[in-house]
Amino acid sequence: MIQINKTKCNKCRRCEKACPFDAVSFSDYPEFNESCVLCGACEKICPTKAISIKRTSGKDTSESSGILVFAETKQDMILDISFELLTKANELSEKLDEKVMAVVLVSENTDVSILAEYGASKIYVFADTDFKKYNSEAYAKVISDLVKEINPSIFLIGATHIGRELAPRISSRLKTGLTADCTCLDINENGLLMQTRPAFGGNIMATIYTPNSRPQMATVRQKVIKKKKNPKNPEIIFKQSNYENKDIKIIKETIFSKTTDITDAEVIVAGGRGMGKKQGFDLLEKLADTLGARVGASRAAVESGWVDYPMQVGLSGKTVRPKIYIACGISGAVQHISGMENSDYIIAINIDENAPIFKIADLGIVGDVYEVLPRLISKLKSKV
Repeated sequence: MIQINKTKCNKCRRCEKACPFDAVSFSDYPEFNESCVLCGACEKICPTKAISIKRTSGKDTSESSGILVFAETKQDMILDISFELLTKANELSEKLDEKVMAVVLVSENTDVSILAEYGASKIYVFADTDFKKYNSEAYAKVISDLVKEINPSIFLIGATHIGRELAPRISSRLKTGLTADCTCLDINENGLLMQTRPAFGGNIMATIYTPNSRPQMATVRQKVIKKKKNPKNPEIIFKQSNYENKDIKIIKETIFSKTTDITDAEVIVAGGRGMGKKQGFDLLEKLADTLGARVGASRAAVESGWVDYPMQVGLSGKTVRPKIYIACGISGAVQHISGMENSDYIIAINIDENAPIFKIADLGIVGDVYEVLPRLISKLKSKV
């Protein structure tokens, strides 16, 4: 809440000029519209201290406890991102001395005990035919009700297509903050979750806190965490859903080929601007077929219309962690590197010997991809 001390205000209008959101207008005294976010710029600039902002301290966070992970499924199979999040949750729990929990929605009594292998000591299971296909309203209501009931201090969701839609719906219902697309999570000296994500196109890394509301919510990019088993003896709790599906009807479902998903590929052959043309990716397909790999791309290649967006690696695309990543004609902009730098072994092929990609490559080949790749394919085929 903003208060104006009219006896102190000298009507200098500095507050109006200082507001970055155009939220201040002036009649006799400053007036604030709905664009105001209580950033404090007006309070700091006021020479007479006539403006004061009273911020609510938020709800009591002392009773919140536990780290909850949303275990995402596809056709009743638990996805790897769930195990990655549980791995990170266990690292955080060691610093907070709190339990790690998971919530999973399935269409039948699927074996969810695998979640315990990665550190979930308590598993909440909602089994209902309504959950066979993803329904944003159903998922948001059921999970929000559970969170209100168990009151965790942290809630983690994968930054998948589903997670990116689901998380904002839940945070809105819970009236709590949400940091999207995190690449790093940690706990600070005050016990708050440090939620780090790229900002300004990857030029800086921003660390965000949620001090006044619970749970502290974050979506986390796939493959930035290496999953690690940490077996627990779980308590599995089957919950009843009180959701009635009255408003949403699924008319059509399209299942894309598994070959279009590069996030779980063990070998990726990726092309960038240096491929020069769309037909260059035919060459990458040949190499990928020879290696049993999948084809990825840089943002430049996608924006040039050579390949589709699901193949994009980087900040605005997918984060991958293959055993082998072959970068062909990719210069190595920070936005791309952040999406593949955790690959086990990186091979770079580029005509520019000063390309930044060589700084992180385990093996670098300076040369024209149209000369190197045919020879590489021929050599590989001769070994088969």
